Amino acid sequence: MLTRDILSYNSRLASLVRLGESFSAWVLFVDLHRSRTDLDPYTFTPILNVCPTLPHLPKLGEQVHSLMIKTGSDLGTVSKTALVNMYSKYRLLCCSEKAFEELESKDVVSWNVMISSFLSHGLAKDAIRVFERMRQGYTGWNEFTLCSVLKACTLLRAFPQGKQVHSMVVVMGRDLVVLGTALIDFYSNVGQIDEAMKVYSILCRSSDGVMRNSMIAGCVKNQRYKEAFEIMSSMRPNVVALTTALAACSENSDLWIGKQIHCIATRLGFVSDTQLCNAVLDMYGKSGKIASSKSVFDLIPWKDVVSWTAMIDAYRVHGCGLQAFALFNEMVESRDRVCPNSVTLLAVLSACGHSGLLEQGRACFEFARDKYKLEVYPEHYACFIDSLGRAGHMEDVWLVFLEMVKEKNCRLSAKVWAALLNACRLNGDISRGEYATKGLLELEPSNPGNYVLACNFYAAIGRWDLVEEMRIEMRKRRMNKKAGSSWVTCFSSRKT
Repeated sequence: MLTRDILSYNSRLASLVRLGESFSAWVLFVDLHRSRTDLDPYTFTPILNVCPTLPHLPKLGEQVHSLMIKTGSDLGTVSKTALVNMYSKYRLLCCSEKAFEELESKDVVSWNVMISSFLSHGLAKDAIRVFERMRQGYTGWNEFTLCSVLKACTLLRAFPQGKQVHSMVVVMGRDLVVLGTALIDFYSNVGQIDEAMKVYSILCRSSDGVMRNSMIAGCVKNQRYKEAFEIMSSMRPNVVALTTALAACSENSDLWIGKQIHCIATRLGFVSDTQLCNAVLDMYGKSGKIASSKSVFDLIPWKDVVSWTAMIDAYRVHGCGLQAFALFNEMVESRDRVCPNSVTLLAVLSACGHSGLLEQGRACFEFARDKYKLEVYPEHYACFIDSLGRAGHMEDVWLVFLEMVKEKNCRLSAKVWAALLNACRLNGDISRGEYATKGLLELEPSNPGNYVLACNFYAAIGRWDLVEEMRIEMRKRRMNKKAGSSWVTCFSSRKT
């Protein structure tokens, strides 16, 4: 192996990673490590991207990082940026931030990776904070940076900030074609469909299929059906456009338009496409048509993990826990050998929990973790804790909570604290409930829903003085509980 220089092997490693040959890349890297002493940062960089994709080799990324430190390859912008990305994929955001802060010279890629890391964890405010730091000390942001910031504004539904980003795009002369889809998605998601239409009308001559699909989805989502079908009529509807529109129908539970799009897909012969069928299945499930969902599911020729998960989730939404559990068992025993993922596990846990099927939920939790080595995230723990709390198993709740605290890969989230607090409320566990209240309010002090949960707990244990304190604190912070609402569709028009 020493007859070839390290540059050739680095190129071979990068090629294998690009082709998705993760295990082959890892085998080559192990051979290089055993036979050579001249490994450099460009040897490690592609392998750091591979590590999170090899779940059967846990802690692999940390081992590679240790080897980088030993060989002195962890220094430099390229290496540190790869470490930021790797730890983010492992959901070890604290390690990702640490690697980022250790960067002496941050380039645009480093900043973009850190912003994307926060976004992938749903921490849009932190992504905006990193961008503000970037603006103060570094001016070389690019289209990818602005696209990520627009996604953060979309998650926060921050219309003024997104508008400012749009202004930056125009003033700085950035490529509006590249950013057009991101702008359309942003305006559509914050309810400013007219602004989205303005962006599209400016770029319609140079728009590509992705932008048109995004505009169709935005129109459907904002109930501008005439415009959506006008755009469809100007092009030959494709699978992606119809799938995107169906996803918007699912979000709105818009059965009437969803059926029409299903008819178009059937007429054009797209019903053999698994991705589109998954979207149809999900649309019927979220629109209250569980029988239609099952019919579509049965007719899917090649079911993937999304197909099974969507059907399980449809059963969950309709309170059919036994059917969801049975389908999960059918999935893991099917000849297709489709492996469940973390979303599948969350759907079946939630279905079992809300149907009082504690033992079935426990079996799924342990089976998925032990046999399939699925990464168990805070959402799964929160769901399992909620199930145990509803069943009155408070000691088991505490054991699961302590197990999560000891698990390095799991970060205590607001959902976990909320599930623990609700379990304490249901079971009258005062001391642990006060502990959970403190943890929840320290983690998210500006979320009014958390104060409502705390009020409910204190009311359940008869501490009305503390209930009043919570309400006074909410008034001081000018917090208002978000009002609930229900939608009813009558003759294709929506009422609230």
